[in-house]
Amino acid sequence: MKDLKNHIDAVNSINPDDYTATINGLGIDLQGFEGSAVVFSVGTVTDGTHTPKIEESDDNSNWMDVASIDQEGLLSDLASDTNQRVGYKGTKRYLRAVLTVSGATIGAQAASLVLRGIPHRAPVN
Repeated sequence: MKDLKNHIDAVNSINPDDYTATINGLGIDLQGFEGSAVVFSVGTVTDGTHTPKIEESDDNSNWMDVASIDQEGLLSDLASDTNQRVGYKGTKRYLRAVLTVSGATIGAQAASLVLRGIPHRAPVN
């Protein structure tokens, strides 16, 4: 199989919505996959500062920022109608997206997906 569809899985960490406050995304289990990336997708940013980052965990309970050595690429404050993505090279089992929001009353339309790839078993269902 050379198609990409059967070799990746996309899971919402932050569901699409209008955000005016900081949100910690859902922890996504990376077990059974050898690679992952996180995508932040943005609609309209009306006001405030919206700063994305990714966090990792061994147990889906205790979270810490991903070290720069374990992150491929950089994230910057969200801007309207853009996507940002970073790769994850760390060894922790769980990964989540975080959006830190300040100074927002109307906020920003945003979402984040964790892409899991290089599965131990393909195709990915």
